[in-house]
Amino acid sequence: MNNLEILMDGLKKLNIEVNEEKLNKLLNFKEIMLRWNENINLTSITDEKEIFIKHYLDSATCLSTQIIKSGDKIIDVGTGAGFPGMVVKILKDDINLTLLDSLKKRTAYLEEVTNILSLKNIEIIHGRAEEYGQKKEYREMYDVALSRAVAPLNVVLEYCLPFVKEEGYFLCQKGPSYKEETKEAEKALEVLGGKFEKVEEYSLPYSDIKHYVIVIKKIKSTPTKYPRKPGKPSANPIK
Repeated sequence: MNNLEILMDGLKKLNIEVNEEKLNKLLNFKEIMLRWNENINLTSITDEKEIFIKHYLDSATCLSTQIIKSGDKIIDVGTGAGFPGMVVKILKDDINLTLLDSLKKRTAYLEEVTNILSLKNIEIIHGRAEEYGQKKEYREMYDVALSRAVAPLNVVLEYCLPFVKEEGYFLCQKGPSYKEETKEAEKALEVLGGKFEKVEEYSLPYSDIKHYVIVIKKIKSTPTKYPRKPGKPSANPIK
């Protein structure tokens, strides 16, 4: 089985439909990422098969939760190389996506990906979650927030929940340490207006990797003092 077949079958195992156009976009995305990766640090994973499994299939598990619906307004906070947000957008084009990252070089790369792949209804922001979460045009404006490998859960909740509207969701991708992080994040969750709904476990196809998507529902508005100023959430997490 070649790498492309592994990607196609892996997506099928995650109950995600893919056509030739989407596959071509995923392949082009990989090429752009590897080209930019020579000059800026985007990913340590450069083997094609590993990219397909550890970046693409892993990002796609956000769609397997079936939380993301057509027309939803989605924000990926601390998107980095575009994971999971860019993969989610390629696989489900009928969402409105915002990608937020604090590094200018990374947002320039994401702009190029967007242009080359002719993606529509996508906004790329160079900035910090602590600042944009306080802006009225972004605060509590999203159906779903996404985050992957950004910070411990009690910190990332303060970055992400302010963006989510009431009755919306935050999907946080985590590794095996999620149980400890979930326990440590109980206070932050209560303060910021969320509640744990479920944890979905995924065995990434063609690997022995188990990853988890923590599904958090926004049940009340986040107090206006959150997020705090840049650096505060990570230096002094809510406990």
